[in-house]
Amino acid sequence: MKAAYYTGNQHFEVKEATPEALQPGFVRLKVAYCGVCGTDVHIYHGKMDQRVRMPQVIGHEVAGKIAELGPDVTGWRVGDRVAVRPLQPGADDPSDNEQRHIGKNLKFIGIDTAGGMQSYWNVPAYTLHRLPESLPLHLGALIEPLAVACHDVRLGRLQAGENAVVIGGGPIGVLIALVARQTGANVLLSEPNPNRLALCASLGLSAVNPLETDLVKAVETVTNGAMADVVFEVSGVAAGVQVMTQLPRARGRIVMVAIHSEPKPVDLFRFFWRELQLIGARVYEPEDFDEAIRLAASGDLPLDALITQISPLEAVQSVFETIDNNPAGMKYLLQCD
Repeated sequence: MKAAYYTGNQHFEVKEATPEALQPGFVRLKVAYCGVCGTDVHIYHGKMDQRVRMPQVIGHEVAGKIAELGPDVTGWRVGDRVAVRPLQPGADDPSDNEQRHIGKNLKFIGIDTAGGMQSYWNVPAYTLHRLPESLPLHLGALIEPLAVACHDVRLGRLQAGENAVVIGGGPIGVLIALVARQTGANVLLSEPNPNRLALCASLGLSAVNPLETDLVKAVETVTNGAMADVVFEVSGVAAGVQVMTQLPRARGRIVMVAIHSEPKPVDLFRFFWRELQLIGARVYEPEDFDEAIRLAASGDLPLDALITQISPLEAVQSVFETIDNNPAGMKYLLQCD
């Protein structure tokens, strides 16, 4: 089998590898597609070398078929089509409050352990979610990021008829906008990249360029002064944090989706003055995967339009270089079989 190893210094090496022995409770997947996540790009840039044990196979946005069952695995058969929920909860900690998906000892499969950029991948059977036959496997590789969007919208308690603003039009931001629209909400997206704005227009999403349009005034206009019920901060930049508190109505909700690795100034006075709520949203839970699969299988989301490029596993190095040189790109998939 072939596997792509991250070796540090923005370099991958694709080479032959021997499948690991199957442990009890694990299955061996024949990986069909593995998506490239923003986290993978951070790894490529060396920003997570303290967590990744090089050389290591990374990647966690995976769809494939079960090739072999390990001991003690029930409820699955060879040939079943699946997506992977790449979370490995560790020992419970009193501070976890029974939220095992964000537990103190959680390991993220594909970062803290070997990932899916390989022909065959051993994963715990409890991470699997069954994919319907009607869903192509390349779209199955989008279930993980779509589950992120479903989780964010669910935690934001967004309802039909409410007004939502999404700050940031990258892959997750667009997926959040699409899921929010499916709830029946009115959605406005903010994104400065003109190519991504064009994509949003092609998807029927209302979007504005905050470098050319005052976002606060735009929200006032489209909501007739009511402002947003829910704001999703997905940009990860200081400007997004600065404007997010100006957009909600009284007792509105702000969902923090982006990873802000460094502290940024936040207008706490607005939280007091308008009784706002700030909601952190990280990864997903099983029900979010189930909802993502339901939405993907329904055909109601234009997921194919989000795929910028599909490349063979052997091209992994050039794919990451392309991502660096094409900030307007959306989802890049590696075909691993």
